[in-house]
Amino acid sequence: MVVNLRNGWRFAFAATLMMSSAAVSQAAEISFLTHWGPDTVALLDAAIEKYEAANPGDTVTVRAVPFGDLLTTLRTSGGGAGGATIAGIYDAWLPDLARDKLVSPAGDDIAADTKANWPAGVVSAASVGGSLYGIPNEIDVYALNYNKRLFDEAGITAPPATWEEFLAAAEKLTDKSKGQQGFGLINSWAAGVLHPFASLLVSNGGDLIVDGKPVLDSEAAKQTFDLYEKLITSGYSDPAMATADANTTGPFLDNFVSGKTGMIIMANWWESALKAGMGDAFADIATAPIPVGPSGDTARSISYSWMTVVNAQASAEEQETAWKFLSWLNGPDSGENGASAMGDILMSMGILPSRTSDVTAFGDRLASDPFLSGYTETLADAKPFPVVLGGQEFSEALQQTLEAMQFGQLTAAEAQANAQSDATEILARNAQ
Repeated sequence: MVVNLRNGWRFAFAATLMMSSAAVSQAAEISFLTHWGPDTVALLDAAIEKYEAANPGDTVTVRAVPFGDLLTTLRTSGGGAGGATIAGIYDAWLPDLARDKLVSPAGDDIAADTKANWPAGVVSAASVGGSLYGIPNEIDVYALNYNKRLFDEAGITAPPATWEEFLAAAEKLTDKSKGQQGFGLINSWAAGVLHPFASLLVSNGGDLIVDGKPVLDSEAAKQTFDLYEKLITSGYSDPAMATADANTTGPFLDNFVSGKTGMIIMANWWESALKAGMGDAFADIATAPIPVGPSGDTARSISYSWMTVVNAQASAEEQETAWKFLSWLNGPDSGENGASAMGDILMSMGILPSRTSDVTAFGDRLASDPFLSGYTETLADAKPFPVVLGGQEFSEALQQTLEAMQFGQLTAAEAQANAQSDATEILARNAQ
């Protein structure tokens, strides 16, 4: 079933990308598919107006879909009736798109500029076979988010630094009479399920994949599955409070916003969602590095990045315009005070920009933002989420296994065995 889904994505996306080439009648008319919300799209539209004023005749239109629908949109419609000349994608999707020749490699000038102005690890995630396929924009890491008010009420004086302290805090924060859980897991969203688990795994000295092969049969992985089982069977985490919707919100966010969840592991980008949902109560939220497991030696997190790619089925003129726009959007002259317009947009959401000059331009804010401090502290020790052929299929399979654990359908030992077996088969098949 999974194989058919991937093949369906390949052919549907290829067909719609070819439709986009036919649908665009003028070389300077291009489209941009994103998962951003209305406020952020408004900032992108403002940047586009500035670009269009400096480039008469060029037209860039934006279409936004919820994050949970983005990959489905790419698989089935390629961005709608007008096609998607440009799309924002998660780095784990790139190898499959490049293999199927659905995204266009960047030209030498753009590739050289990107390699000179972005960290090598981020450039690597935007590359396949030595060729750059996208201009990186955001980089995301994970940290422990916790409610200081609930910590005070439970008599917890500091965020947990180890798994032992983490479990003890989860126990103290759990109060069924108040409908309050100690730690919030996530379900119904692949990255939301997988990335917190992976962050605990790497903070325990483990890995998901090494040299293209899964290592979920390690002792560090066993301890991580056992930790999840303890959280669930002890009642410290309630799966009924964990559902995410297509906008990556839903009960898991609502329960944290309303003070019903004491801790959660999430990425830096959700700062804006918390501020919008909590108002003045956002002052109760703090962040800290991921607690270190018994086999770990330092706090670590999973990191991942996003990039903008260009439709390989678009005409040469459309591709040229798309790369010109993306180069401008990510360049240091498009934003304010030495930042790029993309950097300004990302920082509006509490997202860490990856361009070196953007990091410099926002240095003071990044250093002084108390919410982002838990992320910046662990950034240097973060491990990139593995970018491999079949990465999304691997993620969805592990998501299903972890969700089965959440709902008591698998023990930790069964989940570990299933995860390693599924991953081995998926990665071997996609490597052929």
